[in-house]
Amino acid sequence: MTSHTTGVPAQRTAPPPGAPLPGAAETAVTSAETSADLTDVSTGELVRRLSTQLSELFRRELELARTELTAKGKRAGAGAGLAGAGGVVALFGVGVLIAAAVAGLATVLPVWLSALIVGIVLLLVAGVLALVGRSRLRAAAPPVPEQAVQGVQSDVSAVRNAVHR
Repeated sequence: MTSHTTGVPAQRTAPPPGAPLPGAAETAVTSAETSADLTDVSTGELVRRLSTQLSELFRRELELARTELTAKGKRAGAGAGLAGAGGVVALFGVGVLIAAAVAGLATVLPVWLSALIVGIVLLLVAGVLALVGRSRLRAAAPPVPEQAVQGVQSDVSAVRNAVHR
């Protein structure tokens, strides 16, 4: 299974020293070509290869960033949904507590005591849901594609090192 068949960017690995930058399979240069023929290749051809490889590299970095942001968005959505559910359950808990106060005034003990117990249980459930939702929201923040940013930084430093040689 390749990254093209799954739709998920391939895992990043550092290229060996002296290897060309990762690019599309159709523009990749074989290691024999790299070591033997790069001295015989024209500057225009080298610039064309570099341009093709860099555009493919940036295209893949953007794909990684999109994938990463999609995953973080899903986590944030799930956390917001749980927090919203906690709010709704808390609203029901408040309604039950109000009904318990009314029932407590109208009768002696059994009706309002049971309503009070149900209201407290609902509020406890709401608190748990809200805490779980908050932790999911915190796990999704910050909405920055960290792997893609780190990958671009390593790519830029690799290009700088290759240019300075």
